[in-house]
Amino acid sequence: MKKNLLSVVILALLVVNLILTGIMMFSCVSANKKTAALVNDIASVLDLELTGGGSNTEEVAAVSVADTEIYNIADAMTVALRPSEDGKEHYCMCEVSFSMNKTHEDYETMSPMVATQESKIRSIIIGVIGGYTKEEAQANQKAIESAILEQVQQMFGSNFIYEAYFRDVKFQ
Repeated sequence: MKKNLLSVVILALLVVNLILTGIMMFSCVSANKKTAALVNDIASVLDLELTGGGSNTEEVAAVSVADTEIYNIADAMTVALRPSEDGKEHYCMCEVSFSMNKTHEDYETMSPMVATQESKIRSIIIGVIGGYTKEEAQANQKAIESAILEQVQQMFGSNFIYEAYFRDVKFQ
């Protein structure tokens, strides 16, 4: 009789455990869906692409290596980063390059201006990088490259420069 009663109690506890596990699963899944939806909404408001790749991905793929000229900013730049929560000053030392499309209609007239406007381009780079904290800059290098590219394209009023990238970047 004791074995039979003990088996009934164990079975009852097993059923209760199964029901509570099911309730917990449904509540967690719905909460996770809501959290994922919130993150997607925030990302779309901030205009971030969660899948990677920039806004110029199609154009970069369309330009062949033979039609690309690389322009390297001559010297490494040391940029003071925005103060972070730790209260310490941080710096970024970087070397930046640009890819230019030699088949673009503005290439012939604009490409000589890149060298003459290098100080202005450096100023843009310093301004963009300086707007980030160390942690943000380390986590968002592609976003920084995209922001630099966008501002340089606005400066020239053309998109013959189709890619900006770091040759070397160090944070301190």
